[in-house]
Order: sequence, then C-alpha cells, then structure tokens
Amino acid sequence: MRPSLSSTRVIGAANVAVILLAVLALMVLPGEDPPAPAAKTGQASLRQPPRAATPTSTATPPATAPVSPSAQPSEPGPGTGQPPAVVATPEFAKQVKANEAGLVPVIMYHRIIKKRYASIDRTPDQLRRELEKLAKQGYVPITAAEFAAGRIAVPAGKFPVVLTFDDGHSSHFGLDAAGQPKKDTAVAIINDVARRYPSFRPVATFWVNHYPFGLQKEAEQAAAVQWLHRQGFEVANHTWSHPNLRALSTKKAREQIVRLERMLKRLGVPPSTTLALPFGNLPHKKKAAAKGEWGGTPYKFDGVFLAGAEPSLSPFAKGYDPGAIQRIQSNGKKGECRKWCSQYWLEWLEKHPGWRYVSDGDPERISIPRKLQGNINPKRRAQVNAY
Repeated sequence: MRPSLSSTRVIGAANVAVILLAVLALMVLPGEDPPAPAAKTGQASLRQPPRAATPTSTATPPATAPVSPSAQPSEPGPGTGQPPAVVATPEFAKQVKANEAGLVPVIMYHRIIKKRYASIDRTPDQLRRELEKLAKQGYVPITAAEFAAGRIAVPAGKFPVVLTFDDGHSSHFGLDAAGQPKKDTAVAIINDVARRYPSFRPVATFWVNHYPFGLQKEAEQAAAVQWLHRQGFEVANHTWSHPNLRALSTKKAREQIVRLERMLKRLGVPPSTTLALPFGNLPHKKKAAAKGEWGGTPYKFDGVFLAGAEPSLSPFAKGYDPGAIQRIQSNGKKGECRKWCSQYWLEWLEKHPGWRYVSDGDPERISIPRKLQGNINPKRRAQVNAY
C-alpha cells in the first residue's frame, strides 16, 4: 500500500491551527507536554499514512548497516558530513531493510526560548531532548534543499529527517565573542548533539525574512548567513515580511518572494531552492509559489513547504507534490497536537517501521521491497533497486 497526503480537511485544519497559534504568540502555555498514551490502532489506507496502521515490517532497521561484500564503498558524497556512499545491490538492500518509498519527518520549529509564550515555541531543553531522541533512533539530518532535490545521502539502514526553522529568529543562530554559535541557540544545540552522536549530521534549514536572526545591519546579516552556508546549513526563502500569501494578489506574492531572494543574493549566499510558506498558506495561484518572476528577477524552487500535519512522502513516491510538502510541528501530544505534532509522529513511525523511509546508503539507487515498485514515480523507475 502506498502512503500519501491526508485529506484536505485534515491538512487545512492543521494549517489553520498553526496560523492561530502564531497570531496568539503572547498566550502563555505550559512547558513540555508529558507523554500521553499511544493512539489506538486504525485501519490502513491506500491514500494516506494511517494514524496507526499495520506495518509492512515489524523489524526495526539496524542502527549501523552490516558489512556486505555486495555493497562496495565509493567516494564520500558532497556536503558537510556526508557519509561514504555504497553501491547497493538487491541483496544488500534487503539486508538493511531499505524502503526509499517511505515517509520522512520534516520537523518545523519556531522560537527556541527558555520561557515559552506560544505553543509553537520550544525551550532549548525540549529541542535538545528531541534531537537526542532522533539521534538514538537512527535519524540523520539532511537539508530541505537536499530532500526536495532527492539528494538523500544517508547511511544504509538509517532514516532521513529534515530539521527546519522558520522566521530567522535570534534564538536560531548568533555568534559569541569567540566566533562560536551562542549557547542555547538552535545551531549550538544541533552541533552539541552531533558531537555526542557522531552519526547525527549537523545540518538544518533556516527559512528567513528580511531581518535574518534579528540582525539589523547588512554586514552582520552577511556574516551570519555566510557562516551557516560554509558549515553546510541551508538559508532560504520565507518571504520578505511574512504575509499571508493567500490574502495577496499574485503580483504581490511574487514581490514578497523576489525581494527576499534579492536580499540573500546581496548577503552572498546561493539562490534559494526551497520556500517555506508563511502560515502554511499557498497563494491563490498555487504555481506562483514555486516559480515566477517580479521586476525582472525570476525564481524557481525545487520544494515549497507547508506548515504542518504529517510526515512527507518520499520525493521518489507517486503522489509526492513538490509544491505542497508536508511538515510536522515540533510539540508534544496535548490538545490539537494529539495526532499532528512531532512526539506523536516519531512514536508512530517507531512503532510502524514498515512505513518509514530507510536508506540503502546509495544516493543513485532507490531501494524498495519488490511489492512497492508501483509506488515509485515513473520518472524514477530507472533507479529502482527492488528486492
């Protein structure tokens, strides 16, 4: 069975919830949510990842792939911390239980602050615990750009995760007097977890507006985004002033995107290949989010990301829509997050490993169980390595 996007009703409700939470940013809510009982088992669906489906496999992939003579190491892949790739055969893919048609958690963060003022805020300790949990379970971060382009260079037997931070808040990144990431910023926490868990690649995506990381001076902005780019992090487009694009004309929506692209160019980083939609809202003309031009400046994105609800389909799967990629809000399981946020979904994927994307360690091949061959986008079938 092929997991896909959930119904419009669920996605719409999730995005509305995120909008309301962002608007009510001054409403004080409790700290970390306590663990809640797991959701009841439901029936698998042909069109969507069920809230608790019967897994296609009950065995958790090994944290470290076993050595196989049929998988020969090749040169390390591009980018910071990329693992040496292998050439996967069907036998090796079966050995590591590869499933590159599976679901990928794309986790959405906002402010990382010691005292939470809105439910979408997380504390440094909450972020650290979530990243440690991901590392222990065998997840390896990749950027949104790598995900959207299908460049998923993750060691065999492990699982990709995309860490995304919206709005370019000062709690995401800043340098101290020694030129190191400031304590308890997102980047400092990611790097600390990576030092303690060497397989946890220290990369993430930061989608920024016109004052990245709260910096007012262009020289400081340039120093910050260039530092992140050199370290392998992605800095990309979240529009100029964070408007609701659905409330704007197509021309104004394109202006918001282009003005931010021009700023990033001035700051010295490459053009964005991904866009995060403010409030998760697409413009009335959906294609205007992915491609267009304003004032003679064109833009084109490999991936446009929504505001939340569930894990994303594999970029190789049928039904994957690069113009509306799902994300999961980082949070516990209280209230509206009972079945939409990161604690629920990470627990669900751990209990249902047959639905999860498991890497074969070979970026050039798409390894899947033979019964899932029909789930792959026809344009990718030449890469399929079925077992």
